[in-house]
Amino acid sequence: MTTDTTPCAAAAVTAAAERLLAAQADGVPCPPVRDLIGRTDVHAAYAVQQRVVRARTATGDPVVGRKIGLTSPAVQAQLGVERPDFGVLFASMQYADGAAVPAGSVLQPRAEAEIAFVLGADLAEGGLSLAQVRAAVDHAVAAVEICGSRIADWDISFADTVADNASAGAYVLGTERRRLDGPDAFEPREAVMTMRVDGEEVSTGTGAACLGDPLLALQWLARQARDLGEPLRAGQLVLSGALGPMRAVGPGSTVEAVVAPLGTVRFTLSGPSEGARQ
Repeated sequence: MTTDTTPCAAAAVTAAAERLLAAQADGVPCPPVRDLIGRTDVHAAYAVQQRVVRARTATGDPVVGRKIGLTSPAVQAQLGVERPDFGVLFASMQYADGAAVPAGSVLQPRAEAEIAFVLGADLAEGGLSLAQVRAAVDHAVAAVEICGSRIADWDISFADTVADNASAGAYVLGTERRRLDGPDAFEPREAVMTMRVDGEEVSTGTGAACLGDPLLALQWLARQARDLGEPLRAGQLVLSGALGPMRAVGPGSTVEAVVAPLGTVRFTLSGPSEGARQ
């Protein structure tokens, strides 16, 4: 991603990135960064995100995909925003189905059920039509994203969450893979989701709750990513966005999401030494 800032804006971007990185390193949420970059400056917010990403990849934690955030009207209402955003997924964020995810690995964790797409082809050329986007998907799996905010009390504006890597924390992938073509093709917009925490139903939704169709969300991301100079590539994973409201989770909680007919995915938020990454 290529971003240009004025000298004054560059200083604010640097300060905002340092604030967020310190919160991650110390495990202590920080004040919002909108005092530095404003509430609605998308350019500056993504510039901060880029600096945070560069700092993390420099530690040997590679980017393996992207996440789309704020796609569900329910989540937009929860956070007081009106448009989607995106962030990156690092290798260290991924956990296998049934894993124990360390409670301390995600600040202020909130879970949301999603459809994840694994790409079998680049989305870098052509018109990026919906048909082209669908054809680029190798398979889909059920997923739960464990969103996390480095910003205290989730007190975020749109710029805050964008700067904070779209509030990415960790994610858990199901084991059942479904293709979008063939006789048993999975249709993402028709998916029906139920999420439970410790056996209690806490969130429901459908594929249509994600920008009308999770494939439309993927198309939006493909166009945004290409415009910013980092198109989506074969092999990358994309979390397409929440199918219903996110819910806070705490240590010891077990989360299970059913994304019918795609599959089931679950995890337990454990003590900090018990997690097992995929």
